[in-house]
Amino acid sequence: MTISSMTGFARDAGFSAPYRWSWEIKTVNSKGLDLRLRLPPGFDSLEKPVRAAISQALSRGACYANLAVTREIPVVSARLNRDLLAQLIEAVASLELPARIAPPSLDGLLNVRGVIETVELEEDEAEREAGLEDILKGLKNALRQLSAMRAGEGAALAAALHQRLDRISELARAADACPARHPEAVREKLRAAVALIVESGRLDEVRLHQEAVLIAAKADIREEIDRLHAHVSAARKLLADGGAVGRRLDFLAQEFGRETNTLCAKSNDAALTTIGLDLKVEVEQLREQAQNIE
Repeated sequence: MTISSMTGFARDAGFSAPYRWSWEIKTVNSKGLDLRLRLPPGFDSLEKPVRAAISQALSRGACYANLAVTREIPVVSARLNRDLLAQLIEAVASLELPARIAPPSLDGLLNVRGVIETVELEEDEAEREAGLEDILKGLKNALRQLSAMRAGEGAALAAALHQRLDRISELARAADACPARHPEAVREKLRAAVALIVESGRLDEVRLHQEAVLIAAKADIREEIDRLHAHVSAARKLLADGGAVGRRLDFLAQEFGRETNTLCAKSNDAALTTIGLDLKVEVEQLREQAQNIE
């Protein structure tokens, strides 16, 4: 399975007598699947199948789906009320009009209320059902386009994430090899601490032991390094498996952040602190990119 981004856009349009229709679908980042659907009046029956199709195609992201429909075939027709028109003509013919008044024209008679009637045409049910079916097919076609676009962006994100993971592994190895972690460096820290206590004139064996344990514990970042490598392996597996892994990648990014913060807190050397800060930058970039994944 491939990795997909949560951002994308697709459009599909067509004509299915008597409807000309168009779909526009846009998706952006979101914690879950948030569907905002807009249907024109008279097409409420499409809501349930539309939501089902979108839910099947997408796992995560804010989705804005808009359907626009126009009716190409008229829904009303005009009908001439011949009986009423004949009555009007007969009534006019029987009138004795003054010389200066012209008799009514045909245009005038046709404008009399009721002579021309508008009749609403009955919609063919089979034709309507066929049109709705084609509109749903258009939706599915738009969703295929959208998924392809999201997959393309997802491939680019996966490549960027692999780069971040490579860099995190590299920095974790550098932290492991940092001279400040060598036994000689730890012993030097201990000697300096002992000298400070001796200078104070209060050589307390208990305190000396506590200082030694504290320095040794601060220098030991083995657990953090091991966890960073384990998280890198887990992230690579998620990317290889594909599918809707965005939430799990985001959780792993948080775990990366915790281990990096602990490593920085335990740092007893400027070089190790620099590595820790570089790790924090890489982890933050990893998290930002992971938050774009479905």
